[in-house]
Amino acid sequence: MSEFKVQTRPQGDTKSHSHRKQTRFGAAMSPLSRAARIPSVGQRVAVFATACALLVGVSAAAHASESASIAASADQAAEQASAQSKLSFETAEIQAPASPEAAPAEINVAPQAAEPAPAPAPEPAPAPEPAPVVAVNDPAGAQAYAAGQLATYGWSADQMQCLQTLWTKESDWTTTATNPSSGAYGIVQSLPAEKMASAGADYVTNYRTQINWGLNYIQERYQSPCGALNFHLSHNWY
Repeated sequence: MSEFKVQTRPQGDTKSHSHRKQTRFGAAMSPLSRAARIPSVGQRVAVFATACALLVGVSAAAHASESASIAASADQAAEQASAQSKLSFETAEIQAPASPEAAPAEINVAPQAAEPAPAPAPEPAPAPEPAPVVAVNDPAGAQAYAAGQLATYGWSADQMQCLQTLWTKESDWTTTATNPSSGAYGIVQSLPAEKMASAGADYVTNYRTQINWGLNYIQERYQSPCGALNFHLSHNWY
């Protein structure tokens, strides 16, 4: 490590240093120059007035800010109070018991008179009884009907003369002819009369039913009206 040696300044160099110092800062300041650097009374008053104005402005701003803050706080407090009051009112409404409803007034209805029972419907009138069938005694009509039936049995027209003679002797071609002794009945004098029911239920009153039964009987027993008449003439019955 090398040693650091302090070199001493030569004595003659002091003047030179002072000269340099004067040269750096200029010539020494005179008393007049110093007086010029001190501010005047007007300047001081202006500075003071400016400072006061600044202080007043700052104080006014602070006061305005404080007033605004107080007003805002008051508004906020008022809103909170209003909200609290509303909440208290709603709570009171919820908690308040509902007033009982008035019971409906009882309505008294006068009993109505019972309606009279409807009159029973009239019973239908009974159907009129059929008029009794009256037997028709028509000898001419009965003979005409018998003549028309001969061909049905295969007989010729001349058989009508024998048939006419036979039943004239028995009943005179009367539908209701009745033998008081034997009970034989009708144009053909059936014995008993109920035999003729095989030809029709109206055998009592209808000469056509009686004739149909009589012609069948003659065909079965005597083959023709003339054969029946011959037997009747021999025995007085057939």
